[in-house]
Amino acid sequence: MNDRLTAIQSAASEKFASDISILCLQGLTSITDYFFICTAESTVQAKAIADAISERMEESGARLLHEEGRDSASWVLLDYGTIIVHIFLKEIREFYSLELLWADAPALKQA
Repeated sequence: MNDRLTAIQSAASEKFASDISILCLQGLTSITDYFFICTAESTVQAKAIADAISERMEESGARLLHEEGRDSASWVLLDYGTIIVHIFLKEIREFYSLELLWADAPALKQA
């Protein structure tokens, strides 16, 4: 796993994100190389996870290209180019089911 994925995973874990999944999309799409997906128990926690990841990535020199959903925080998307972070509330994650949509993408083992 690359350093930025490790930093994202660490930041999310420190804010108690659950059900972390990392999908490798290399060769499957041109939009990104990885999806980092996690679940938050509340909108407050989703915002805290997003803040922690944003701070960690900024420290590493990564540039945030696009962000969506921080206001409602039921699905926060942070786009770092080669990595797109998805922070979901449980019911929203189940509804959109990105892991099923991208079933051909292998999941990476977490550190």
